[in-house]
Amino acid sequence: MIDICYEDDSLVAINKPAGLLVHRSALARGEKWFAMQLLRDHINQHVFPVHRLDRPTSGILLFAKSAEIARKMTTIFTDREARKIYHAVVRGFVSDHGRVDYPLKEELDKIADKMADQNKDAQEAVTDFLRIDQVELPYPVSKRHATSRYSLVQLSPKTGRKHQLRRHMAHLRHPIVGDTNHGDGRHNRFFREHFGIHRLLLAATSLSFPHPETGSMVYIDVPVPSDFYLPFQKDAIEIESKTAGELTEQSKEPNKNSQSI
Repeated sequence: MIDICYEDDSLVAINKPAGLLVHRSALARGEKWFAMQLLRDHINQHVFPVHRLDRPTSGILLFAKSAEIARKMTTIFTDREARKIYHAVVRGFVSDHGRVDYPLKEELDKIADKMADQNKDAQEAVTDFLRIDQVELPYPVSKRHATSRYSLVQLSPKTGRKHQLRRHMAHLRHPIVGDTNHGDGRHNRFFREHFGIHRLLLAATSLSFPHPETGSMVYIDVPVPSDFYLPFQKDAIEIESKTAGELTEQSKEPNKNSQSI
């Protein structure tokens, strides 16, 4: 279940599957498996997470093998010396490339953050994006459009705010497919029914940083998940399924965006 994509004497990284929590928390009641526990048991050594990766997001998750290395890595991330790249499938045709510079107020959880300041000012949040591919499918997921458009994008966050990529793409009116909090329920349902995709289409695919012991650059890469490419294949429109029009009528998910792209 644990896919190690990098390891040395100080660090170990896994390719975390979507749906796996990083570690136990107040929000994890009833959960049996956690990335930190599985990795610890796999290498028979305590590990220390050095950055976050949301539960529905897959991809590179880095751990330190000692508390000292974890502190050094925390400094590297805090000082923005680490470079992270993600890939995502979003609704609509995205521009070739661009930057989202849009401050975000901290998203607080009712349970885990009940003692936190509820009135904190919005914080700087910057994301660069690059369009990799796009497709127009002949399915009217929205009643306003006879077709549906999607883009495969590369995302590079310059800051590390909670749910930054999801919120920034939603701000551009290009929500990430599969996002149940900031996305479009009609398109989420279409991907579940048409492509059999039941996950958030967001993955951490590249991580680079100066090694905390040697200072030399470390580069970790994992493939973009294969299901991200399904909508962009030539035979995508031939996949047998219900039409998106039928899905729209049957969908009970609320539409969280007033415009369908």
